[in-house]
Amino acid sequence: MKVITVNDYADMSKKAANMILERVHYSKKLTLGLATGGTPVGTYEHLIKDHKENKTSYQHVTSFNLDEYVGLDPSDRNSYHYYMNEHLFNHIDIPEQQTHIPNGIAENVQQECNDYDQKIMECDGIDLQLLGLGHNGHIGFNEPGTSFETTTHVVSLTKATREANARFFNSFDEVPTQAITMGIQTIMKSKEILLLVSGKKKSSALARLVNGEMDTTFPASILNKHANVTIVADHDALQEVDEKLYSMTK
Repeated sequence: MKVITVNDYADMSKKAANMILERVHYSKKLTLGLATGGTPVGTYEHLIKDHKENKTSYQHVTSFNLDEYVGLDPSDRNSYHYYMNEHLFNHIDIPEQQTHIPNGIAENVQQECNDYDQKIMECDGIDLQLLGLGHNGHIGFNEPGTSFETTTHVVSLTKATREANARFFNSFDEVPTQAITMGIQTIMKSKEILLLVSGKKKSSALARLVNGEMDTTFPASILNKHANVTIVADHDALQEVDEKLYSMTK
């Protein structure tokens, strides 16, 4: 596990975008795992800016998103389909048929989960998976207590996660109670993982991750077993990380 220190959210976003662009430029075929929420917005803004200024092509890129709310139509402003179109896909040249997001309104959500994992396998897995870090250690929507062996599945969202996401809705009651998410095993099969962490509110979670103790009560802790994880974190997010541990991960 490698930790890259940056000054703030803006620096984190730029660094992450540059890392993604490096892979886009030098790969003939690339499969990206993408995240939503507040953390990657700045990264996507840099990718869009680069595409407009440098004409970087995404014609050879396939993407798989981590998750989607159950019950939200893709056209719903709070769906992750809508989020990805607004924050990235509508502004770059990635072919629509090469972008994949779980279908939250599928008639058979379990079959949707199985099919999603199959599609990832058919693309020879994810080359680079972008992740954020939840306050309770969730990655994707894999909540505390989720088995490390899970593949893509339906999860009931905790009150804490729903409260954290309520800012995107008109009220807490509008936040869906379930989501489809890539499972921990699916995420761990990615060839490379890029974890973005910013802000004091994430410092306790990052400290727990970096200490290396693996426990299903803190899903992100499994990342300690992955052979190729890079964390890009700002000073605020690193403030609770033990200096000795931190120096070992640089």
